[in-house]
Amino acid sequence: SRSATSGDNLVEMKRPLGLVLDEDDNGNVFVQTVAPKGNAARSGLVKEGDIVTMCSATFGDQMWSTRGVGLTRVLAAIRVRAGPTVSLVFESTTQRKVKGAEVAKQAQAAKDARERAQAKRDKLMKEFEEDEKKLKKGKFLGLF
Repeated sequence: SRSATSGDNLVEMKRPLGLVLDEDDNGNVFVQTVAPKGNAARSGLVKEGDIVTMCSATFGDQMWSTRGVGLTRVLAAIRVRAGPTVSLVFESTTQRKVKGAEVAKQAQAAKDARERAQAKRDKLMKEFEEDEKKLKKGKFLGLF
């Protein structure tokens, strides 16, 4: 568990939430319907299609990731939450695309760094092997 960060769309709502949630093929829970006069609609922060990325723990301020855990676990977490309110973090489809692009960019940067490191290792190994050959031939400028 962790806390929501400043960039997260953290929404604290009283129950009943006024949401119909569903699950995609990856086990991510998303907002299928926002009830027009429900608590979620009143917040003005929840839209249909938003993915629930975090949910408040049973008690306290801790949050836990709901990515890929499935609808049953998210509904159970909402149901057992102590007190009259539950906090959820939502990710919009726009945020999801931006985060996806950021993750892809980070993955490419990591791949590029690995390739540069491997090229450097290959170069050093080649130099080492050439030095080894010179040593074996006794042509190492009289150091030995």
